[in-house]
Amino acid sequence: MSSSAPELRPLARRVEVDEHELRVDLADGRRIIVPLAWFPRLVAATAASRENWQLLGDGEGIHWPDADEDLSVAGLLAGSRSAGTRAA
Repeated sequence: MSSSAPELRPLARRVEVDEHELRVDLADGRRIIVPLAWFPRLVAATAASRENWQLLGDGEGIHWPDADEDLSVAGLLAGSRSAGTRAA
């Protein structure tokens, strides 16, 4: 059965990072909040480096050039962590 509802792509619009959390506001109004501990490169980065982020594509991903970290919005929604981190 097909649906006439359009498929929504989760797209980031705004990113906030502090020493504890990564928060991503999506174009559809949702907000993703995950522990920064999931992303060791961002934990190790300076506050200035964490604030230096760029959206990839139309907002499908987020890139931190100073920390050499790339995250996809779909991965964040799925609960994906950086390699080397373990689930609690």
